[in-house]
Amino acid sequence: MLIPWSKLIGGVLVLAAITWLVVEIRRDATEDYKSSIERQNNASGDAASDARSDFDLCLDRGGVWDYGAGKCRRSAAGRRN
Repeated sequence: MLIPWSKLIGGVLVLAAITWLVVEIRRDATEDYKSSIERQNNASGDAASDARSDFDLCLDRGGVWDYGAGKCRRSAAGRRN
């Protein structure tokens, strides 16, 4: 029996092309996912830094930080912290 080499080689090439395409799609999806997590991490870090700055400014100006409300309250008149 004679093996049809051209069809066999063509099939292998098609299979290799499909495999390469799947690998590339997965790689792109992985990079998109990593980028999305990195953006979320950066946003969280920025929010934490902003909150810390607000807290520090409150204390520097003589205020009292209200943790429940998440904002600065002025201290009572004539009273220093």
